[in-house]
This record gives sequence, C-alpha cells and structure tokens, in this order.
Amino acid sequence: MSIKISGGIKENGIVTGNAYDKYGSSNPIVKIMMRGFETALLNFVAKANPNDIHEIGCGEGHWVLSWHEMGMKVRGSDFSKNVIELANENARKHGVTAELFMAKSIYELEANSDSADLIVCCEVLEHLEDPNAALGVLQTIVKQHLIVSVPREPLWCSLNLVRGKYVRNWGNTPGHLQHWSKRSFIKLISKYFDIIEVSSPLPWTMLLCKPLVEN
Repeated sequence: MSIKISGGIKENGIVTGNAYDKYGSSNPIVKIMMRGFETALLNFVAKANPNDIHEIGCGEGHWVLSWHEMGMKVRGSDFSKNVIELANENARKHGVTAELFMAKSIYELEANSDSADLIVCCEVLEHLEDPNAALGVLQTIVKQHLIVSVPREPLWCSLNLVRGKYVRNWGNTPGHLQHWSKRSFIKLISKYFDIIEVSSPLPWTMLLCKPLVEN
C-alpha cells in the first residue's frame, strides 16, 4: 500500500511519523526485513482473532488502512495532529470515507472510549520519555490481546551504522529515546502483561500478550 509519510517532521520538538518510507522502499534488504515484520505481525493478529483493533501510534495509517481493506473493524490514534492529517489524507486517497483516525496521546487514552479486543502498539515505546506510564495506560484498555514491538538493540543501531545512517548519533534513529535488548524488553513487558509468544523478525522484538491474571 502506497501512502504519504511525514518524513520525520517534528511536532512540539518530537519526531513524528516515519522518517523513512520503510514500507515503500525499493532497497532489497529493507524489503526482506519489512516482509519479516509483516509476517510476524499478521501471524499475531490472526492468533488474537479480534473483533476490533485499535492501533496506537498509527502514524500515517499504513496498518489501519491495510486491516480496513481486509474487512476488519479498526481505528488508529497518534499524538501528532500533523500525522493524523496525513493518515486522513491517505485514507481519502484509498477511497476510505470512515473516520478511522484520531489525534490522542497514549498517555490520555481511556478505557471507556479507547479499549479494543486487540491493541497494537508497534514502534512506539522507544519514542516515549515514560514508557512505564504508557504501559500502565495500556493495561486499562487491552480487552484480550496486545501486540507490542520495539527495535532490538544494539542490533538496530549497528545495522544503521553499517548502512551509513545516523553516524554522528552512533546509529540511533532520530526520536528513539529508549533502547532495549530482547531480554530487557521481555522483562519490562512481563511486569504489565502475560507474554504468550515472542517473535524476533530482524531487527525487532515483537510480543503477543494478554492481560495479567489477578491471583
């Protein structure tokens, strides 16, 4: 699916959307990596088998629009009003008239309006100053399943350096404030959710989770 991206413009000093068009890249290595990410994500979505999906940090709307085309009940949110405008523009471009997107920070999400069977929160937590607070909010809106992913470090930065990107920042992608290895990310998420399955599409860590069961 071809969509317009933000190019990593800043809003209130924060990098928004996708700085690089990873979904539309012609680079064969990027294509292989994105195919692995897509396979892992769609596999987890199929296992969750939700009635509805809320993608948090939806960016320019790639996945929301893809799932909408598949006939799924889906919506997306992002803190950036500029990015949500792009998402709506992309929706109109693909003939979507439904209101699928809203501008709302992850910290402001509420159970009564933002809950869904499946919450998807991919490539978001690494951008946050307080991921623990965000995970606390996610606990209140996940009805059945959560899919969450982050770049796997130090592999992510190393691969950026190999391709000559962000050398002055030691390969750190603009806007990435948090860095987790696979083990440290699993440890963090397990404090808030039961982890059902772990996937490692290069170079990410992706988890399928359920709410913690109270004893």
